[in-house]
Amino acid sequence: MELKKNAFKAAIREGRAQIGLWCAMGDPVAAEMLADCGYDWMLFDTEHSPMDPLSVLPMLQAVATFPVSPVVRPSSLNPAEIKKILDFGAQTILVPYIQTVAEAELAVASVTYPPEGIRGVAGMTRASGYGAVQGYAAKAREEICLLLQIETKAALDRLEEIAAVPGVDGIFIGPADLAASLGYPGQPTHPEVRKACCDGIRRVRAAGLPAGFLTPDDGFLEEVTEAGAVFTAVDLDVSILRRGAIARAKEWKGRVG
Repeated sequence: MELKKNAFKAAIREGRAQIGLWCAMGDPVAAEMLADCGYDWMLFDTEHSPMDPLSVLPMLQAVATFPVSPVVRPSSLNPAEIKKILDFGAQTILVPYIQTVAEAELAVASVTYPPEGIRGVAGMTRASGYGAVQGYAAKAREEICLLLQIETKAALDRLEEIAAVPGVDGIFIGPADLAASLGYPGQPTHPEVRKACCDGIRRVRAAGLPAGFLTPDDGFLEEVTEAGAVFTAVDLDVSILRRGAIARAKEWKGRVG
């Protein structure tokens, strides 16, 4: 059995635009349905949702047969949690709230087997095809994509240093926490936040890495795309469901009211 290729990692390395969907619902049936909707990648979020590493497993299984790349965000820079997510078969990890070079280096170590890293070794995992992938431990890091999330002013100030850490495959600019850090909590589309995000994306690209972003705001999406964002999440599963439900209720209450 061959090690599965990471299409997302190959695409962003080549600078090919990847359009994504942020998923927080934790429902494998919803994930399975959304996996066939044309997105290049879907992020399963365990930081700001009811999902945890264990509930990510059925999400990964639900989308496995579709031409979409799953990305998982652990709740924090937690090597034990990251290890479990990788063993479940995730090949792309987005680590939130990276602030320093030391944290970036720990994130790299967490997705890398010894002697270079600290990822724990286990043979009978979903990632290794339950032992069927020959030489998995020696080859795994080739297909693992490590994305770091920068979302504070302090992290932005160190962006080039963080981007220079060997083993980092991409940097994601997080607008919500960055807005709070800049003094605009709850205002991720404030003009000053937009300016900082676009500047950060340009700096990520200048550092030689692909940049990522999330916003359902079409105008903001155009700005970050122009700035050079490569992997961009354009909506959230919860938001899509809520917008559709509200619109349908409003339509029919207007007809029968």
